[in-house]
Amino acid sequence: MRNHLFFFLFTVLLLTSACRTPRYYIEQGNPDKAISIAIQRLSGKKNKKTALVKDLEQAFAKAQSRDLMLARNLAQSGRPEEWERINRLHRQIAARQNRISPLLPLISKDGYRAKFDFVDVAEMENESRQQAAEYLYQRAQTLLEQGRRGDRQAARSAYEALRDIENRYFKHYKDKDDLMREARSLGISYVGFEVINQSGKILPARFNDCLLAFGTHELNTEWKRFYLKPDPDVALDYRVVFYIDHIDVSPERVRERTYTDEADIEDGWEYVLDERGNVRKDSAGNDLRKPRIVRVRADVVEVLQTKAVRLGGLLEIRDDRGFRLFSRPMTAEVLFENYASTFRGDQRALSKESRARIGNTPLPFPTEADMLLQAAERLKPQIRDELRSNRHIW
Repeated sequence: MRNHLFFFLFTVLLLTSACRTPRYYIEQGNPDKAISIAIQRLSGKKNKKTALVKDLEQAFAKAQSRDLMLARNLAQSGRPEEWERINRLHRQIAARQNRISPLLPLISKDGYRAKFDFVDVAEMENESRQQAAEYLYQRAQTLLEQGRRGDRQAARSAYEALRDIENRYFKHYKDKDDLMREARSLGISYVGFEVINQSGKILPARFNDCLLAFGTHELNTEWKRFYLKPDPDVALDYRVVFYIDHIDVSPERVRERTYTDEADIEDGWEYVLDERGNVRKDSAGNDLRKPRIVRVRADVVEVLQTKAVRLGGLLEIRDDRGFRLFSRPMTAEVLFENYASTFRGDQRALSKESRARIGNTPLPFPTEADMLLQAAERLKPQIRDELRSNRHIW
């Protein structure tokens, strides 16, 4: 019921919206919407309604007057930061005129000729584009100076301002490209990562390589550069260390247990007898038979091998002054477990779990080094995800 009501209301809303005329949006103070609807309804029509032509004419006049006045007032305000908005207005005026041009001359079926006062906006747009680019350039210069004094966020903002010049106004502008390279260099955070073993145990030779196998390509972003090996030529902004503080290795254990599986199964059939011991008959005179149910047993000998490794440590992030920003404990456990079973008796008595283990043989225990490398594999995604998302590295 609720779905039907929703569909009904949605349909009504859709039809109401579709039936609204340009006049409605003019009266609502939205001439741009009125222009869009009027152009859509007039395009390709031979017999154009006079009311619709007049609505487009009026909506255009209102939108043009509004944008020209606002652009003029913003220019007279003397605030350089307004030039970006002024340029958007000039482009909006040009786009509006370009939408109307294909309809001209616009004459209704009653002979009414619409009048549209176009303005030569090209020169105005060129001036506002120059002014907007110059404003962003000067802003970038100011921010870049802050970046040279160590403010990485200011350097990034300078880069964005220069990129805006390229994307919005001019591909080539003064020494923009050189300043962008400098802003990029000053805005990048350089992060070093290392592993320090404080557990008192010797790690396998490949442990670090295994732990850091994700590589810097999975960590680097537009403004972050990670170094998984020391580079004396790079001044680090952050130092990330994973301190391994404990490694617990359980002894190799072999445990044996014996248990019995039992099951009631069908084993052939037998006649159905009456109270006198005679075979019962059905209505057609045939002998009645029933399944024979027997209980079977199987004695199972199970050998369980277990060995475990637990590796834990602390991930710590410090800034270039050595101040600790973040720490988080991390652990990884690796469990070797192998079941090997044999049985004596009726195989049909075996449970599903017992069947899965019958025929398995004891395996050599993995070495401590191999299990530590597996632990490194399990720690790897934890560390990678933390380095990717940690808000203290920016």
